[in-house]
Amino acid sequence: MLDLRKLLIDVFDPEPGELVAVVVDEPTSTAPDDEAWRARRTMAGRWRETLVALGAERGFEVRPLVSYPATGANNADLPAAGTMAGEAVDLLEVLSGSTLVIAMTEFSATAPLAHIAKATDDFRAASMPGVEERMEETALAADYAAVAARCRTIFDALTGAQLCDVRFSTGHRCWFDLRQRTAEMDDGFLPRGKAGDPIINLPSGETFIVPYEGEIDGLPSWTAGTIPVVEDDELVLFHVVANCVQVVEGDGPVAARYAAFFNEDPARSNIAEVAFGVNDRAVVTGCVLEDEKAGFHWAFGRSDHLGGVVGVDDFTSPGNVVHQDIVYAGDSPVQIERADLVHPDGRRVTIIENGEYKV
Repeated sequence: MLDLRKLLIDVFDPEPGELVAVVVDEPTSTAPDDEAWRARRTMAGRWRETLVALGAERGFEVRPLVSYPATGANNADLPAAGTMAGEAVDLLEVLSGSTLVIAMTEFSATAPLAHIAKATDDFRAASMPGVEERMEETALAADYAAVAARCRTIFDALTGAQLCDVRFSTGHRCWFDLRQRTAEMDDGFLPRGKAGDPIINLPSGETFIVPYEGEIDGLPSWTAGTIPVVEDDELVLFHVVANCVQVVEGDGPVAARYAAFFNEDPARSNIAEVAFGVNDRAVVTGCVLEDEKAGFHWAFGRSDHLGGVVGVDDFTSPGNVVHQDIVYAGDSPVQIERADLVHPDGRRVTIIENGEYKV
């Protein structure tokens, strides 16, 4: 059984004088409610109650539960207005006025929270889109000191690397350009004043980097290759050139849907992240929040919240904004045969071989 009080102390170590907000999104006519979403809002209330008790011990304040109408898309901009204690509030004012935000939402708020962090001193946040109570027995119950050590090992290996060379179990291969970028760690440790990225996912446990997106004149991105994706038992191939999905190959409905999706807004085809999940308690169930902590993954779409350059203004409309992870871990139909980090001197560091971490 998870000791929630201990987790909150280990991850956030709240200090006297802090102002904490637990945040949820609410169903709308275009984003209807379901049982899992209702359970998440109940879970958020329970976490808030634990924080209130901890605040009484440590001398920090916890706001009433903050809610806002769901955006309907992962990492889309947040609405202007929210609700707190039954009253309408300026959502940005409430969030930016808090020193710690825990967002237990249906749709990911990671990107907009990252933008608040850039403009706000003394602000940090944990984004928990799709979190489920069962994770208190899996990834949330991990030994986060060990998770942080694993993240650091891969961070050190990524430092200075120019390419991530990934070979998939289908025989396909893709090279991710790591030049002009710095890796980040989502290691489950976010005390007040921590150096580095003030936004984490929770459950935590990954080291990630945004591939170079070719934004420098005369310096095209080297990211290229073929990425296999299996969805609804259909194999689809994403052919990548210059860090963008240029062609979607496949004969079924999944391929047709992805082709239309990328054609509708080319910014969606941007390769936005490559990452290694290292939480040994994470299980793959179809919930990306936890799945991505179990092994290798990459993402397409928005990247500016992770250190890249593709943001909301690059999409044809805010409603098209997306950052979507594709995970290769656990019982995923496609596995990682090998993932090597290639350094300028030709040195290779093998991170994964035959689906198993080697570092």
